[in-house]
Amino acid sequence: QVQLVESGGGLVQAGGSLRLSCAASGRTFRSYAMDWFRQGPGKEREFVAAVSRSGGVTYYSDSVKGRFTISRDNAKNTVYLQMNSLKPEDTAVYYCAAKYTAYSGSYYLDGMDYWGKGTLVTVSS
Repeated sequence: QVQLVESGGGLVQAGGSLRLSCAASGRTFRSYAMDWFRQGPGKEREFVAAVSRSGGVTYYSDSVKGRFTISRDNAKNTVYLQMNSLKPEDTAVYYCAAKYTAYSGSYYLDGMDYWGKGTLVTVSS
């Protein structure tokens, strides 16, 4: 069982930055590939970014590529999402998610095993 708790959301002006954190419980964090998803108002949840178990492989949706950076610190059981050049359309509840994997270099876009409860990011124009 893995529990995920997101933090770092808030209100920011367009063009600004925020860093989200997701703290994971348990001693097996390094066995999980980690993702960030988001759900905007009136929209379906969508994939944002993924990082492999090792942290060496990352993948981004086209909508955030070049602006967002996903990273992880396995010693701290934490995954991060650095968000720069924020746009009003980035407004959403952001969720972190974990998927158990035996492969250190793999990432996943769906089929996650555990989810956090989310943190709200609001970008004003």
